[in-house]
Amino acid sequence: MGGRVRLFAGMMLSVTAFCTVALLACAGGNAVQAFAGQSGETKQVQADQTASASLPLSGMVIAVDAGHGGYDGGALGRVSGTPEKTLNLDVARRVERLLKEQGAEVVMTRTDDYALCDEDPPIRKKLQDMQRRAAIIVQAGADVVLSIHMNEYAGRSESGPQVFYREECPAGRLLAGAIQEQMIGQLEPKKARSALGGDYYILTLGVPSVLVECGFLSNEREEALLLTEEYRERVADAVVRGVVRWVELPGEKPEPLEAVDRSGEETA
Repeated sequence: MGGRVRLFAGMMLSVTAFCTVALLACAGGNAVQAFAGQSGETKQVQADQTASASLPLSGMVIAVDAGHGGYDGGALGRVSGTPEKTLNLDVARRVERLLKEQGAEVVMTRTDDYALCDEDPPIRKKLQDMQRRAAIIVQAGADVVLSIHMNEYAGRSESGPQVFYREECPAGRLLAGAIQEQMIGQLEPKKARSALGGDYYILTLGVPSVLVECGFLSNEREEALLLTEEYRERVADAVVRGVVRWVELPGEKPEPLEAVDRSGEETA
């Protein structure tokens, strides 16, 4: 009885194999190629997933905030009159692209020339704008915030990129230090500045955050550099290198300060 069962099972397998070959033969070479193609595509997807998982920023959600926008132009180039908002967005877009290449998921607070406020809001325009930027970042579950800006000063001699972090926040200070170090190393500014603590709305959301002042538009030489695509690409590259450097620092990173409750500012 057992021998007959094994013989019958073997016959069924042979029939199944014969039918499969016959079907492929009837369908023609395209079917075979499609079957092989599907197998190749599956392997490629698996390979891409493995490669993505090995990237330094894989699994991270990073918010990139292009400062100002719309009615709020920010600083103006001393010579060219170029508004800060335009350069901020360009650098932010470059940072977005480079972060994605390192495996990060990126959320942008703005993607064009607009402010995040109503034409006639019940509160100050700037406050509503900042509240809405913060909401985008919080809803995205961002692990890091990078706010991109350009600097200015009454005197024309001040220059050099500078990174700000939330005052007394060790997590932000560590991130800012890593980015500041890369900006000095990659851009070789005439004046090498240090990361500083600052009181900025965008840095108080309870995650490691920095505000990057890419350079001084009030300095003629630095303005000329910032107006070139090549230099803005270098700026963006330095920022992303700094983030990667921070991620790869050994040891456990300090916890960020808790988010600030700004609900009382709604009618300010």
